Amino acid sequence: MSEARTRVLIVDDELFFLEAIDEILREAGYETVRAANGKQALAELIDDVIGVVVLDVRLPDVDGIQVLARLRESRPELPVIMLSASTDQEIVLEALRLGAGDYLAKPLHDEELVLAVGRALEGYAAKADRRRLRAQIDRLVEGMESLSQLVRLADPSERISVLRQGIVDTASRVLAASRVSLMLSDESQEWLSVVATRGHEVAKETMSPRKVGEGASGIAFADGLVLSVPDARADARFAGRAPSDYVHDAFAIVPLVCLGVPVGVLCLTDGEDAEGVSLQETSVLRLLGMQVSEFLAADPDVEALLQEATLVGVEGVAEGWVEDDGDGDAELARSVCDAVASELEPERVLRRALAAVSSRLGAAPVSLHLLCLDGSRLELEAEVDGGVVGDRGWLPATGGLTGLVCQNGQLVAVAVPGEESRFDPTVDTASDDVVRPFLCVPIELRERRVGVLRVFLEPGRSPSPRTGEVLSAAFSAAIRSVLLYRNLVQSIEELAEARRQASGRDSKRD
Repeated sequence: MSEARTRVLIVDDELFFLEAIDEILREAGYETVRAANGKQALAELIDDVIGVVVLDVRLPDVDGIQVLARLRESRPELPVIMLSASTDQEIVLEALRLGAGDYLAKPLHDEELVLAVGRALEGYAAKADRRRLRAQIDRLVEGMESLSQLVRLADPSERISVLRQGIVDTASRVLAASRVSLMLSDESQEWLSVVATRGHEVAKETMSPRKVGEGASGIAFADGLVLSVPDARADARFAGRAPSDYVHDAFAIVPLVCLGVPVGVLCLTDGEDAEGVSLQETSVLRLLGMQVSEFLAADPDVEALLQEATLVGVEGVAEGWVEDDGDGDAELARSVCDAVASELEPERVLRRALAAVSSRLGAAPVSLHLLCLDGSRLELEAEVDGGVVGDRGWLPATGGLTGLVCQNGQLVAVAVPGEESRFDPTVDTASDDVVRPFLCVPIELRERRVGVLRVFLEPGRSPSPRTGEVLSAAFSAAIRSVLLYRNLVQSIEELAEARRQASGRDSKRD
């Protein structure tokens, strides 16, 4: 969240409370804006610089309830904390009905105020992240559909150039990045060359190739991981780049892998947020990379690269693997994002997301296991049994194919699990011990594995590794929202307990 959105608007006509609240919040590190009446408060809210409002219910001109009602019309997502005296309970109830997120009774407790503001800002940031993620997923789906139509209608002689330019234009719209370049590898996979750009002032023909393994793009290509660099000036991989080349110093580089073979990278910079790409946006970048890679299969340079490359089998993914039709992968990701955006309680978020997977893939059970605190085992967090069978309540963190995913972070997609050397029938089956086609993907939070998603398909079905990548990205983003919500609830419960204890001590003194 940017610095501007951490500002707190304090609205109170009593100078004593206005100054006291201002001092408490400033000492806690928050930037504040004051308003002594409702009219002034509404004027301050015209600019989108406020992340939370601390609002007294009684004001001399436009009262707090009226301010709240107008605020709900203009900025419904903005959290509001109401201030009230003990005699204002009816007004407080009306404020809560209108959408106030919290209320505090005067006289105020310093720690209670700081905690309430912190919770409100964190909740505001989480909702903003969910809306932003959903908008990016929507733009990704729409962009891929438009790109498909654009290529299909292009003149055959121009189709490749239209495809390449369409890829960078779509990437630019999805992530709101003003500068994007597409780089493809040569057949020997030693060099990456720019084949299409957007927003660059120099011709792509004059851009120097990048050696694989060197520089940010070469490293991202070699490692096969999305690379997010918040400050290129402080990163040795960007040594030699002129400091005035870009408006922002935040970069994102997306590896492109087609049929298991690295074929190129997408480089994005000068986005709408100077702070760089967030964790959830990294998930969108992975989805973007997978969708773009599908289109690149029709590029002659990529086709030559695929023919030249030696396909190496990966444990859990057999050589010559034929993936499922991936047209629904973006829609699957959007279904998971819908669950995060439309639900609040963790149980409902996860169940709805798992149900979407079960329905779209015809899978059961579909389950989410999270690591326990000591990391020794995976415990069942949520599941959808599809009316067929449930998953196991807990799993060893190091056993079977599931343990392999948990340990090394690489997904497993196998049509016949029993033929795999790491297969363990007591771990890699559901609670009925029946061996089924199996997809298991890692769940990560801030680059740390926190659990696994397990999907059991009907016999004869072949799980798609690419679909697994989509699910890993989407559920990792969902888990972040779930854990944030739980932390907020825990803070509220701890505060309530502290109030009860303080009240008990006061009663004993009386």
